[in-house]
Amino acid sequence: MERPYIFCHMMTSLDGKIMGNYMDAPESGSAGDAFYNIAFGKEQNYHHQGWLSGRVTTDDNFTLYRKPALDGNAPSVPDGDFVAEKAPMYYVSIDPSGRLGWESNSLTYVDTTAHVLEVLSGQASNAYKAFLRKLGISYIIAGTETLDYSVALSKLKKLFGIETLMLGGGGVLNWSFIQAGMCDEVSVVVAPCADGSTETPTLFQAKDGLSTDTPVGFTLKSADVLDGSAVWLRYLVK
Repeated sequence: MERPYIFCHMMTSLDGKIMGNYMDAPESGSAGDAFYNIAFGKEQNYHHQGWLSGRVTTDDNFTLYRKPALDGNAPSVPDGDFVAEKAPMYYVSIDPSGRLGWESNSLTYVDTTAHVLEVLSGQASNAYKAFLRKLGISYIIAGTETLDYSVALSKLKKLFGIETLMLGGGGVLNWSFIQAGMCDEVSVVVAPCADGSTETPTLFQAKDGLSTDTPVGFTLKSADVLDGSAVWLRYLVK
């Protein structure tokens, strides 16, 4: 395979939401713990080398909508990709235009530390690439006008040795990967809780220009009952 094995691993409410008030309910606590342990715990199930999220998910959780400190007079950076360092774990952020305001080249999620790796398109400015280089943040270029997922995934494997990659949202990114045939497995921890919101994103969401609502089938791989009435469902993508 010219790309990593990709599994989409998410926690949802009973009504399929990946964010929202249900996450604050006590019934979601054990599901959240299981979600983390499955992917990042001492006895993790996948043994992946990185996890990937979209720009909005990254801003929501890590960069907190800060603006990048750009130098409009920065010297021209070399063409192509930038491998700042090799690491045992990467956080891969899809950021085609270069908008995320990083302050460090690493992040910590609970007790997992990862090197930041940006996926840019040709739309990212020289100033933004210079900003990443100054911080020691790796980046790859995948696509000219829009992001080329196939090129991005091939580079993640070839340049960084990522054999298994976790896809971690949001819903638009998850669905675009599945529709593009670039997701092999879906892993969902379902919390025994719901809030009924119509404003929060779901596990999968189509978006004009990125994906359609063409149905995709799945084959059940396993179903496990977890502590606290949560369940863990694993599906292979047909």
